[in-house]
Amino acid sequence: MNDQNIIIISQQPWDTTIGMNSRNMAKEFSQTNRVLFINLPLDLNTLLHSYQQPEVQKRLRVVLGQAEAMEQVEPNIWVYNTGVIFLSANWIASRPLFKAANLLNARMLAYSIQKAAKLLGFDSYYFLQDGLIYPGLELPNLLKPIKYIFNIRDFVLPQPYFKRHGPWLEAELIKRVDVVTANSVYLRDYARQFNPHSHDVGQGCVLSLYQADGPYDMPDDMAAVAHPIIGYTGYLTDLRLDIDLLLYIAQQRPHWNLVLVGPEDEAFEKSALHELPNVYFLGTKTPDQLPSYVHHFDVCINPQIVNDITIGNYPLKIDEYLAMGKPVVATETQAMEMFLPHVAVASTHEEWVTQLETALADKDTAAAKARIRCAQSHTWEATVSKIYDALEPSLQPATP
Repeated sequence: MNDQNIIIISQQPWDTTIGMNSRNMAKEFSQTNRVLFINLPLDLNTLLHSYQQPEVQKRLRVVLGQAEAMEQVEPNIWVYNTGVIFLSANWIASRPLFKAANLLNARMLAYSIQKAAKLLGFDSYYFLQDGLIYPGLELPNLLKPIKYIFNIRDFVLPQPYFKRHGPWLEAELIKRVDVVTANSVYLRDYARQFNPHSHDVGQGCVLSLYQADGPYDMPDDMAAVAHPIIGYTGYLTDLRLDIDLLLYIAQQRPHWNLVLVGPEDEAFEKSALHELPNVYFLGTKTPDQLPSYVHHFDVCINPQIVNDITIGNYPLKIDEYLAMGKPVVATETQAMEMFLPHVAVASTHEEWVTQLETALADKDTAAAKARIRCAQSHTWEATVSKIYDALEPSLQPATP
């Protein structure tokens, strides 16, 4: 696809400090096309409870006419802050009343998007919605783009916020769009229940920080930890990770040291893991600090608990681990199949210990190089190319 106009709206704003799929897609699209990125409007609840936050203040200044709404952030990429404040509608139990409020939000959003498109001369455009955004249900009919793409990358419906209206709304949204793109086979198959034009386009990764031959110093807070070190980086939450599994590993092999790098939720903070001498919680790190920790792990792990949230989730951290050439052990899920044979998988506590023992003994340099190549094949260029392919035959059912 070349010389086209593409509009993207995402659950996350452009200036989010963490890595972000929609921003990475926008940058890849912009290599040959023009991209308008829409920051999701404020809602009344956010405005009332987070008024002092800098990002809220920034968007409020646009609403009040005190700041420019449009900003060119890169060649061929513009970011637009809408002058809209959404009604907070998710709390409304009545579906008809929720639909009415959601339609009002959608109309305000569509008007603002059309205004931004007109400013840039986007007479026609492709529209990509990244993630479940409730007013997005009405946008396909209100905007009438060339093609409307819904990109699904997480199964969010089990999360409390989405339980009331998410299941019926997402199903209806998937039916209304032209194309669904997903980052795993599991999510593609889920979407195909409602729309045959659903495609697995994989997951792009930015791995420039993760270089297997990079000069990474031992982090100060890990210097006293003896090898072997079994490590994990990421948010420590019992919604996604198996605390009992981690306890079992640490207790069965007290001479192994378990290093967990990342913020903890309440369940982890109160867990018995803190009482074990061979478990180390090293706290939150910046993205550029994480590769140093991974570099000094002997084996990297992704000890997921299997539930509706994790079973089809694309584990981006696996690519980060593999890019460093590290042996990896992960819980067996459908999403992990694409990483085989470069990752060892386990489905029971006993299998986990066995796989970790094998991984700790792994000194095969050829296998390490193959792991690196696997991670490097998961690029945003490849993902966006598959999105382009998905748009071409969008009037025909996708092939298995």
